[in-house]
Amino acid sequence: QVQLVESGGGLVQAGGSLRLSCAASGRTFSTYGMGWFRQAPGKERERVAHISWTGRSTSYADSVKGRFTISRDNAKNTVYLQMNSLQPEDTAVYYCAATKWAVPSSSPGQYNYWGQGTQVTVSS
Repeated sequence: QVQLVESGGGLVQAGGSLRLSCAASGRTFSTYGMGWFRQAPGKERERVAHISWTGRSTSYADSVKGRFTISRDNAKNTVYLQMNSLQPEDTAVYYCAATKWAVPSSSPGQYNYWGQGTQVTVSS
């Protein structure tokens, strides 16, 4: 069992930055692929980025490439999402998720555990 707790969300002006953190419980965190997803009101949940269990492989949605960076620190059981050049369309609830697949995919159905989410609001 893995429990995930996100933090770092908030209100920021367009062009600003935020760093989200996701702290995981359990001794097997380093064996899980991790992903960040987001869901805006009235929209489906979409994958933002994911990272393999080693951290060597990452993937991003086209909409955030070059602006967001996913990383992980297995010693701290934490995965991060650095978000730069934020735009109003980035406004959503952001969730981290863990999958037992070492190299995750963009499909939410692959993920076994989810955090409760953290709100990110970008004002224009």
